[in-house]
Amino acid sequence: MIRHVAVIDIGKTNAKVALVDLTTLSEIALRRMANAPVRHAPYPHHDVEALWTFILNSLAYLNGERRIDAISVTTHGATGVLVDQSGELALPVLDYEFDGPDRLAQEYDAIRPSFAETGTPRLPVGLNLGAQLFWQQKRFPAEFARAAAMLMYPQYWALRLTGIAANEATSLGCHTDLWNPWASDYSSLVDKMGWRQLMAPVRPAKERLGPILPVFARRTGLDPQTPVFCGLHDSNASLLPHLLSDAPPFCVVSTGTWVVSMAVGGRKVELEPARDTLVNVNALGDPVPSARFMGGREFSLLTDGQPQEWIDDDVAAVLARQALLLPSTQQGSGPFPHRDARWVNAEDLSPGQRFAAISFYLALMTATCLELIGGDGPTTVEGPFARNPLFNCMLAAAMERPVIASETSTGTSIGAALLASDETPAMSKGERTEPPTDPAWQAYTRAWRKIATA
Repeated sequence: MIRHVAVIDIGKTNAKVALVDLTTLSEIALRRMANAPVRHAPYPHHDVEALWTFILNSLAYLNGERRIDAISVTTHGATGVLVDQSGELALPVLDYEFDGPDRLAQEYDAIRPSFAETGTPRLPVGLNLGAQLFWQQKRFPAEFARAAAMLMYPQYWALRLTGIAANEATSLGCHTDLWNPWASDYSSLVDKMGWRQLMAPVRPAKERLGPILPVFARRTGLDPQTPVFCGLHDSNASLLPHLLSDAPPFCVVSTGTWVVSMAVGGRKVELEPARDTLVNVNALGDPVPSARFMGGREFSLLTDGQPQEWIDDDVAAVLARQALLLPSTQQGSGPFPHRDARWVNAEDLSPGQRFAAISFYLALMTATCLELIGGDGPTTVEGPFARNPLFNCMLAAAMERPVIASETSTGTSIGAALLASDETPAMSKGERTEPPTDPAWQAYTRAWRKIATA
C-alpha cells in the first residue's frame, strides 16, 4: 500500500521536496531551497545539478523520517529539456525569463500555430516553449542536432530517477505552442519543425514510469522497487484534487510566482489571448480555460523589506480613501500586459495600509482573470495567498461569491501525491470567506475597475 509519497516540486522561485501522507492528505515533512537561474554562458539556465543534489539529499533525509512508498514530480511550466542518447543535457535548460527568443520573434511568429489550434497566446521572452526551442535550434544547431529527446520539465526529473523518457499533457498544454488540446496531439508546429521524432512518448500523469534506479536507491536508502510516477505541471497539480472531489462549477486559483486561475464548468466565454488567457490541459486530459499574471513576483517586489502586518483600522482607511494600486507591476503578461503601475489616493500610506492596498490589488487582478475565463461557483485559493485574509476577502467581494482558503501550505504537493493514489480524496475544504456586506468593499472594487479598464 502506498501511504507516504515524496513529491519533488520545482517552482520558479523555490524548490521543495514534500512528504505527503495520503491517508490524511497532508504534508508531514518539507525540505526547501531557493531556486535561481545561473546567469552564465551560453544563456541564463537552471542549475539542474544543484537541484539534483538537493533532491537526492532530501529523499535520503525524508526516508529516514518515514519510509517513502512512492515518488511524484511537479514543476513550473514553460520549460523543456533536450537530452542526448545517454540522457545528458544536449543544451542547458533555458530560463524562460531570458529574452533571447525575442530576437527571432518575427521568424517564429511566421510559423507558430494559431490560438484556435493550441489555446496558446503569444507571450514574450521564453514563455512559449516553442519559441525557446526554435531559438535554440537556430542559435546552437550542432548542439541541438545532438538531442535524442525533448522532455517537459517534470519528466526530465522522472527520467533521471528511472532512466525512462516520457512526456505528459499538462506540461505540453501549458502555453507551449506544441500541443493541440482539442485533438490531444502535438500541434502543427511540431511537424513543421521536424520535432515529432524527438518527442518522448506521451504518458498519463498517473502512470508508473518505473522503479527508482538502483544507484539512487542506494544513495537515498529507498527501496529499489519504489515507484516513480510520470508527474505533471504545478498549477494542474493544484487543480487535480478538486477535479476528483468537487462538483462544477468551481474555480481554483493556484498561487506562487504565478497566479494561475482555472475555471471548471464555468460560463462560456471567448478567450482573449492578448490578455494572457489560455487553454490549459488538466491531469485527466481535458481543456481548461485559464488566465494568469505574475502575482507572486509582484507581491515580492511590492513588499520587499516592508512590514506585512495590518490592523482593522488600516483596512477601513484604505477602503474609505479608495487608495488604489493599479496594474501592472510586472509587465508583459497578465490581463493588463502593457499598463504602467501607479498609485491613486495613496499619499502617506502607513505600512499596514500599504500592505492592505497591495493585497487588494492582487485580489482584483485575480478577479479580472476569473472574469475573463467565465469563472463561476466557489473559488478555492491554493498556495501562499490562501493565508492572506485581505486577499481572500477582496476576492470574494469582487466576485460576489465565496472564497475557500486551502489548508495545505501548497496544493501542488497534494495534487502530485494523488497521482499515486487510486482513492477519491476526501478534501478538507479550508476556511470559507463570504462576500463582505459592508458596501465600502464593493465601492472600492468599482473604483479600481473603472480606472483599470479605462
